[in-house]
Amino acid sequence: MNDISKVQKIMEEFAGRTGLGAGGHASKRYLWTDAFAVCNFLELFHRTGVKKYLQYALELVDQVHNILGRHREDDPRSGWISGLDENEGMAHPTLGGLRIGKKLNERKRSEVYDERLEWERDGQYFHYLTKWMHALNRVANMTGDQKYNRWAIELARAAHSKFVYEAAGSGQKRMYWKMSIDLSYPLVSAMGQHDALDGYITYLQLMTTAAADRQISADTGLDAEIADTMDICKDMGFSTDDPLGIGGLLSDACRVAQLMTGSGLQLDAILSKLLHGAREGLDAFMLTDALSYPGRYRLAFRELGLAIGLHAAEKTEAMISESGKSFVDPVFLSGQLESLAPYFYLSSEIENFWLQDGNQKSDTWTEHIDINSVMLATSMAPDGYLMIGNMP
Repeated sequence: MNDISKVQKIMEEFAGRTGLGAGGHASKRYLWTDAFAVCNFLELFHRTGVKKYLQYALELVDQVHNILGRHREDDPRSGWISGLDENEGMAHPTLGGLRIGKKLNERKRSEVYDERLEWERDGQYFHYLTKWMHALNRVANMTGDQKYNRWAIELARAAHSKFVYEAAGSGQKRMYWKMSIDLSYPLVSAMGQHDALDGYITYLQLMTTAAADRQISADTGLDAEIADTMDICKDMGFSTDDPLGIGGLLSDACRVAQLMTGSGLQLDAILSKLLHGAREGLDAFMLTDALSYPGRYRLAFRELGLAIGLHAAEKTEAMISESGKSFVDPVFLSGQLESLAPYFYLSSEIENFWLQDGNQKSDTWTEHIDINSVMLATSMAPDGYLMIGNMP
C-alpha cells in the first residue's frame, strides 16, 4: 500500500468514527483535529480527484461551525455562542469563536482552578482558533469561495478582541491562553509562547487571500490585529524543546517563506528567528532521547507535529533555493536550513514508528486515536496543510 492509499484509509476511518458522511455515527468534533482533517481531505481531493474528499472537507466545516460554534448540550444556554439569532448565526458562524470540544464543561467563574482538570475542560484556545482560520483559508483557496476566508477573518477579529488585553500599569499588550466558551472571562491568564506568533502569521495569510475579495474593506481587515501581534512577539523568544512546538515553528517558517515568495512581504527577520528557534529546540529535544522510548511512553501527535514541521523545512529550503530574489539574504537563510538538514530523517522515522501495528495498540495511541491518526496522515501527505496558496 503506497502512502496516499494509507492516508485515504486513515482519513476514511476517521470520517466513520467521527460522524462524517453517511456512516450513521454521532458527530464528534474537536477543533484542533478537525482543522488538520479539513486540510487532509483537501489534499486527498487534489491528489485523487475523488469528489467525496472535498465533500468531507466542506461537511466537516459545517459540522464544526454548527457544533463548536454553539453552546454545549449540557449547558443551560443554547444557540450560537455569539448570541446571534439562528439566521445571522448561520451567516456568521465564527463571530463568537469556536469551542475546543473537550469532554467536560468549562470551569465557571466561581469554581476553584485545578490545573490537571483544566486540561479536560471546554472553553476556547487561541492556538486552536488560528488552526481553524488556516483551515478555512485553505478551503477558500481550494474552492475559490471567499466566504470561507471571510469567516476566518471574522473569527480572527472576534478572538483577538477578547484574547488580547493591555497589561495593567505597563501599557503592553498580552494574550490570555484560554478563555471561557462565550469569551467573557479568562480561564487561564498565562500567555502561550507562540500564540501571538501564530496570530501574526495567520492574519497576514488571511489578508493576502482577501486582497482578491471585493467584499473585504479596510474597516473589516486585520491591520490593527497584525500590529498588536507583531508588537507582542517582537521581544519573545521562540525556542522550545517540545516537539509539537518545534514543528509549529518550522511550519510557520514555511508559511512565512510562501508569503515572501508569493506576496512580496519582507519577513526575513522573523523567518530567521523562527529557524533559529527551531534549531535550538531540536538540539535540546534530541538530548532527551525521547524518540528511543517505547510507544506507551510517547505522545504520537506531539512527535508528528515535529515530523510535519521537518517536511515544512524541506519545502522552505527548496523555496529559498528556487526564489532567492524574494529574500534579503538567501545565503544566510540557506545556511540556517542546512543546519537543520541533519534532522530531516526524523520525519520518516517518526511516521514509520507510529505506522507499526504494535505501537498503535499502546494506550497513548488509542486514547488519542483521532488526533494521532489525523496528524499521521498530515505528515504522510503534508501539502494540504503546509501550502497556503492554490495547490499547483
